[in-house]
Formats: sequence, C-alpha cells, structure tokens
Amino acid sequence: MKKVIALALSLSLCAGLLAGCGGTTSQPSSAPGESSAPAASAPAKPAASGSVYYLNFKPEQDEAWQNLAKAYTEETGVPVTVVTAASNTYEQTLMSEIAKSNPPTLFQVNGPVGLANWKDYCYDLTGSDVLGQLTSDAFALKDGDATLGIAYVIESYGIIANKTLLDKAGYKVEDIDSFADLKACAEDITARKDELGFAAFSSAGMDGSSNWRFQTHLANMPIYFEYQDKGIGVTDAIEGTYLDNYKAIFDLYINNSTCEPAVLASKTGDDSRNEFLAGEAAFFQNGSWEYGNLVGEGKFTDDDLAMIPIYVGVGDEANQGLCTGTENYWCVNGTAKEEDIQATLDFMNWCVTSEQGTKAMAEDMGFVIPFKAAQESPNLFVKQDAAYTAAGKTPVGWAFLTIPSQTWKDELASALTAYTAGGSWDDVVSQFVDGWASEYAALNG
Repeated sequence: MKKVIALALSLSLCAGLLAGCGGTTSQPSSAPGESSAPAASAPAKPAASGSVYYLNFKPEQDEAWQNLAKAYTEETGVPVTVVTAASNTYEQTLMSEIAKSNPPTLFQVNGPVGLANWKDYCYDLTGSDVLGQLTSDAFALKDGDATLGIAYVIESYGIIANKTLLDKAGYKVEDIDSFADLKACAEDITARKDELGFAAFSSAGMDGSSNWRFQTHLANMPIYFEYQDKGIGVTDAIEGTYLDNYKAIFDLYINNSTCEPAVLASKTGDDSRNEFLAGEAAFFQNGSWEYGNLVGEGKFTDDDLAMIPIYVGVGDEANQGLCTGTENYWCVNGTAKEEDIQATLDFMNWCVTSEQGTKAMAEDMGFVIPFKAAQESPNLFVKQDAAYTAAGKTPVGWAFLTIPSQTWKDELASALTAYTAGGSWDDVVSQFVDGWASEYAALNG
C-alpha cells in the first residue's frame, strides 16, 4: 500500500495510548499541490516580531479562542488572528485561505489522511519547545523522521442522557449497558411519548451542521469492530461486516425521535441541541466538546447529565467505554514568513504551558490536552470517560481517522439522508463498501 496507508497504520498503533488517556469533522478530499518552501527545523531562538493567524476547526470553541488570542496579544504585543471555519467547511476554507497572500500560520489536519494531503505545507516541529511539552510521542503525527503535527486535545463522544427525564420514564443510566437495553428503553419512551411529554432521541439532523455525527462518528462503530475482528488498524477494502448493526442503531435514532424521519434532511445541529436543552428528548448523540453548550445558567447542571457508550450489539458491551481519541492535530505553515512561524510556535507553547492558556483550554474549552502542564478539566463528560476507563471498561478507538476522504463522508451522508426519506439501505451499504474501495484506490493511485 502507499504511504497514506502506512501513516494511518502508524497512527492506529497509537490509538490505545490515546484512548488510555481519556473530537466536528472534516477531512481533505484533494491535495492542494506542492509547496514552494519545504519543511524546515524549528528556529533555535524566538523571533522578535511576527504575527499569528490560526484557522480554527472547532466552531463551538470560537469565543474561547478569540478571548485567548486577545489575552496573548495584550501580554506580548504579538497580533493573533483567529478565524473559525463553519461546521463541515474546514477543508474548503483551508484550501481557500492557504492560497492567499497572508495565509494561516496555524491550521490542523485530522490525522494520517489529512497529513498525506497537506504535508508539503507542514513545518517540521522537531526540536520545538511545544513538541517537548507533549506527555507522549503517541501524540506526535510523523512523516518519517519529521514531526508535522501535534495532537492538542483528547475527546470522547457517546450518547448524552438527561437523567431527570430517564427517571421520569422509570429508568436510570445504570440500567443501560447494551444495545438491547437502549432499544427497550427508547421504544418504551416512544410508546408513552404523549404521556411522558418527550421523545427518546433528539433529531438526527442530516444537514451539514449535524450529519457528521452519523457519517463519521456513528460510522466509526462498524469500522472499529471490523478492525478489532481482523486485528488491523486500517484497510483499503472495508467489508462492512457490522453494517446491520449500524443500521439498527441509526433506525433506533430516527424512529424514536422528536420528529418523523422524512423531515430529518432539514434538521440542523442547533435543532438537535435545542430539543435536548428544552427537555424534548432524553438522548442526544454528541461529545465532550458539547459540554459548555449544555451546562450553565438556564441550562443543565452536572447532576442532570451523563454520557453512555454508543451500543450497537457487538462485543463485550458491559465492558465498553466511550469513543475516545483525537482528530485534532496542530500544524504550522512552513510556507509562512520565518518570523510568523516563530511567533506561531511561541503562541502554541504559551497556550499549553502558561496558567492562562492551560486554564482556558481546560475550563473554557473543556479540553483534555496531552501536555505536561495541563490543568484538570471540569468537563463532566471528560470525568466520566476517565471513570469508565478506571473501572476497566475499554474505550472505543477513533477508527474513523482511516476514512479515505471527505467525499466518502459526503456521499454516505447523502445515502443516509435518502434512507430517512424512504430510500434503500442498500445504497448506504454500497457507498460504505464500494465507495471506500474507490476512494482508497484514488488515494493510492
């Protein structure tokens, strides 16, 4: 196989380390072309001037990054601009911005597939201060001997539950530790929906602000379990062994929801969140990054919420943990001016070593960061992930990092959306299996 497969396999070997420490989704679909400036070693001394332009991947953390950038500029005098791509548009935004006269100096890739497309723009971080702050080499994204990316957050996702509503329906989260349990609970809530005044699941919105939850995060489940069976970390020919299980959990979501399946094409991520916030649904598939949107004045308290694993009826479900890993790797633009590269390296290092930076990442962003000076996050879902792991439950690794392209995801989302409107599941299977093979053939060709 070609180098992208080797990169993906290398990262998958680190997945156990990533999970043992316990995030929206975008992957490149085409290479941007060759860089005129090759990757270089980190400068030995900080530059006296320069500026930073960070193209942020995570819309839910935009305000926190804007505040942190402002604080850094006030402290150092170095200008820091943060631009946040809209949900599901990161790749297009990066391709547009990187070609401008003042391109991003700091951007991100999702892992080995993204790195394969963008590595000609990536500065070699070997020898940099920020690289030295990592708690493990497992969080460094390499191409040969060069370190071209650094993981900056470890996250978890699963099914967020409103414990108050579950109690009203006669259930506790401790009652649910298998797909059969989840199905029985959801279908019972649906049967008593009018009496209870709420649905089982918030809407599985299939517009671009929400479909990543299903064409990437939910799709992780059949990929992960197929890999587990085969003892592999990547394949260019997925067989779809567990696509019946994928169908079963997706059917559970869309048939026990706040709305009819046929209207899901127009439902957004905000719709799904707002339904959950309003107490219209007991369950909401999302991740630890969503914590800040759910807790606070006029919202939930920690006592109201829990995150449970996404059960699909495979494996040792009683000992399954949350889906934990990272798809967030910082990369420095090696084509930027030398002084801007150094300014960017200094900013990154400040974020992960200073009290203000680490506090903002832990408290305002809810991050678990893989750096030596990390502060403990108050994020409930982060704590629950740690508790699952401490109890001996096995985290589900992020196998979706080996998805071949954004095109594959988009086509899968289209097939899923058509299915919610009465289309054939066979089209979903075809895209999953045949689309996977054709996209990998294009990557490796």
